[in-house]
Amino acid sequence: MRYWSSYSVILSCVMSYWSLLLDILFPHRRIVAELMATPPDEFAARVTPAEGRAGKNIMSLFDYRDPIVRAAIWELKYRGNRRIAQLLGAVLYEEMHSFLLEFAPIRNFSAPLIIPLPLSARRERERGFNQCELLLAAIMAADGGVNLTPSRALRKVKDTPSQTNAQGRAARLRNLAGCFVADASVEGRNIILIDDVATTGATLEEAKRALRRAGAKATIAFTVAH
Repeated sequence: MRYWSSYSVILSCVMSYWSLLLDILFPHRRIVAELMATPPDEFAARVTPAEGRAGKNIMSLFDYRDPIVRAAIWELKYRGNRRIAQLLGAVLYEEMHSFLLEFAPIRNFSAPLIIPLPLSARRERERGFNQCELLLAAIMAADGGVNLTPSRALRKVKDTPSQTNAQGRAARLRNLAGCFVADASVEGRNIILIDDVATTGATLEEAKRALRRAGAKATIAFTVAH
């Protein structure tokens, strides 16, 4: 028993030093741990607000150049971190709640459907999740009376090249042409689109075009970052 106790102490020390080494080599790991313990209001106050917009009726909350925002988006987008999704979804919900209370009556933007931007079937299989679906689930969990209606009425029917590698808005638009299809349930409805990042806004604009073709009334997009 004495030997086992000594072994446990040694193993604990080794693991502590290994964890410290990882934190030194990969500071991203420390940031993520802090983020998962950060309340939504504290996160919103801590990071840099977005400057400007990626396009008309695209509301982005934070500046993607902020390293804390980038770390949160990376965890959401590429690792499907659900605790980060809950954090970002709660912040998005507060923004939508304020918008709908203040501006929806003026803009006649009532009873919206809330739609996560879809991935292609192949991309979602490869990744194992859609980060915008994770955001939607978090937003709906935070809904305290806005009465948002979730919908999956938009599909991505064409597997497009990565927008990250497309140079400029014109190239992105060519990549995306005709890649989304909306079903008839959007006809006459106001729509809120949810995405993680808006860069040029080209993806969201193509999604809005598909929704308009299906008869949607008006579409506003909310993104975590720009």
